[in-house]
Amino acid sequence: MIDVNRKPKTKQLLHIFLVVLLAASAMAAEETSTRDRSKLSIFIQPAVSFLDFPEREYFQNAIDTLYYNFREDALTESESLSVAKQDFQKVNFCFPISAGLQYQIFPDNFVSLGLSFIYDNESVVLTDRKNRTHNYSYTIQGMPLFLEYRLGIPRNLMTLSGESLFSIAVRWYWVLPGTEIYSTWGQLEAKSSAVGAGFGISVGYLIANWKNFNIYGDVGYSSIKVESDKRYSDIVPDGPEKKAKWNIGGITMQVRVGFGLWNEPEPIEDDDDDNDSENDSLDSTSTAPEKITDTADSTASSEDKSAEEKTEAKSESNDTATETGSGEAESTATPATEPPASEPEQTAKEKSPEE
Repeated sequence: MIDVNRKPKTKQLLHIFLVVLLAASAMAAEETSTRDRSKLSIFIQPAVSFLDFPEREYFQNAIDTLYYNFREDALTESESLSVAKQDFQKVNFCFPISAGLQYQIFPDNFVSLGLSFIYDNESVVLTDRKNRTHNYSYTIQGMPLFLEYRLGIPRNLMTLSGESLFSIAVRWYWVLPGTEIYSTWGQLEAKSSAVGAGFGISVGYLIANWKNFNIYGDVGYSSIKVESDKRYSDIVPDGPEKKAKWNIGGITMQVRVGFGLWNEPEPIEDDDDDNDSENDSLDSTSTAPEKITDTADSTASSEDKSAEEKTEAKSESNDTATETGSGEAESTATPATEPPASEPEQTAKEKSPEE
């Protein structure tokens, strides 16, 4: 019997991609800056893409036809029970990867040139009446070259954290040789046109940045229509006879990891708080000597006042002592003066000069 659980590895890769995307989103807490500061950077961009490829029905019709033919070839009921088939997936999803250069011409205005590789292989297994297995497959392969313009959305229009971390990107694609469809029955090569093959648009968010690394998450849609000179009947039984046309675009979820080769200098805004605290400490330190000086001045003035008071007290005491000493001297010297002369003596003295 055939295992109907198809493409387990592809589903595991899809789960791993989603887990990595969620893990990258969790890094955004404290590492996210206000904007991408890389002037010139290189990037790698893994993605999950759901291709717009309705032509898958041509291949499914071929498988159904083979299955019915195997049933008709069965001769017994047991042989009929041995016939089994798998169906192609109804959704073509794959994991494109891109790489390129990005240049920031103005703040939050980026121009990128990149190359993508798209590869989607779809395969089924049929079992015939003799229990023999038959493998059938088709592969969509693309080599689109793209030119992208990315514009940061101003924070007054769209924001989650108060910063302009959202962006919108538009792309124009050219297909290079290697864009083709090949199957069990044949191969189609796409023609390249100098005008281009289609467009793409996406909305992105700067998930996280660290040093020179910037991580964007994008969700968008692209339409890359190509054609070939061959017909679908060349690669699938009972296919249309008209020239083959198909689309290798679709809904895409991608993560862009960029590394800045040339970066703008980082702002010093983060040091403002430290500078404020340092200035406050310096102010408090400078205020302290002033307080000490004021205290010393007041102490010195009080000491000067007390010294003046002491000097005045001493001078007053000295004056008092001087007055007391002079009074004692006068009282001591008064008894030493001669007593007044008697009247007869004074008369005799007055008469003596006349004689």
